[in-house]
Amino acid sequence: MDFAESPKVKVIRESVRAFLQQEVYPLEPELARRGFVELLPVLQEKRRRAKQTGLFAAHIPEAHGGAGLSLTEFAHMSEELGRSPVGHYIFNCQAPDVGNMEILMEYGTTEQKSSWLNPLVHGEIRSCFTMTEPEYAGSNPVWLGTTAKKDGDAWVIRGHKWFSSGAEGAAFAICMAVTEPTAAPHARASMIIVPTGTVGFELLGNLSIMGHRGGDWASHGEVSYQDARVPLANLLGGEGMGFVIAQQRLGPGRIHHCMRWIGICERAFDLMCRHAAKRELSPGKPLGTKQMVQQWIAESRAEIHAARLMVLHAAWKIETAGVHEAREEISLIKFTVARTMQRVLDRALQTLGGLGMTDDTPLGFWWAHERAARIYDGADEVHVEAVAKRILRSYGIKVG
Repeated sequence: MDFAESPKVKVIRESVRAFLQQEVYPLEPELARRGFVELLPVLQEKRRRAKQTGLFAAHIPEAHGGAGLSLTEFAHMSEELGRSPVGHYIFNCQAPDVGNMEILMEYGTTEQKSSWLNPLVHGEIRSCFTMTEPEYAGSNPVWLGTTAKKDGDAWVIRGHKWFSSGAEGAAFAICMAVTEPTAAPHARASMIIVPTGTVGFELLGNLSIMGHRGGDWASHGEVSYQDARVPLANLLGGEGMGFVIAQQRLGPGRIHHCMRWIGICERAFDLMCRHAAKRELSPGKPLGTKQMVQQWIAESRAEIHAARLMVLHAAWKIETAGVHEAREEISLIKFTVARTMQRVLDRALQTLGGLGMTDDTPLGFWWAHERAARIYDGADEVHVEAVAKRILRSYGIKVG
């Protein structure tokens, strides 16, 4: 296993970094003031320019219209994109679309790929993923209240979802619903494509997150399915495969998230160091002369470096051994990198003081919106417990 950056990866990193510095970073203060929706025309123009780099939807194979990067190569790119709150969106590899593209590639029929995957890859439409429900614990993915029943040539879906990121403005949703209620728990649910214009699909509104409802892609929607009818042909994979598909989606998805979090750490670290070097406490005495600040910088550098190597190792194992064999590494990076990000952001905010609380930097945005990193894609506690049980079983201890 070699973590050295290949010449290809170096070129990708340099290209993306230059694009962000020239095209994206200057927009961030205005984005914070005006909001995503108001700035959407400008962001769409940036997406058109991003296509010219040849790295649009870079995680997708060339046969489907992407740049064909391997998971490890894309992990490096994802780190660079993570340095801006809209980096992934501009390069069309943002959640939840990135995972939905992968589901459609793996399980979509020819017709489903033509109707949904192709325009998604080319940035012509967006999508959302409706799985989490307010009435049921999100940490238990096999416990769902939403149902999809056959009625002639259609599925009739009824249920209540929330935290459906990017539902506002999405062309379709992938809905996880119980289709086999008497089957074993992990075989009860299926995934079904639901165009958002379907009668019975209702976006109730965007959830208020830390005081902000957001809009369009930058939002988390609450969705109601009220006897929404879609063709039986909208099923993804086979009946009862919802949990299996979700697990396959989450493995690479956690690599994407974790490297994005590393990018956030790097941007926060850079802001912290620049401020420590330039901000004077008194004439000729910069903030960085304080031992406490020096400690924050050293600890952050060590933790970011360690977290990055863990994620790259997990990506390598997924590519060489598969998601199932890499499940321990995936769980480890999920809670390790999320916690690392929170610590680094906290140190950066403390270093910048009042400036860090303003929208002149993205630190305040990340502090509010990325605290959820320790909750979504499996709460930290679930992953900690899973890793510990796996380790203890190898020592002969019987655990549930």
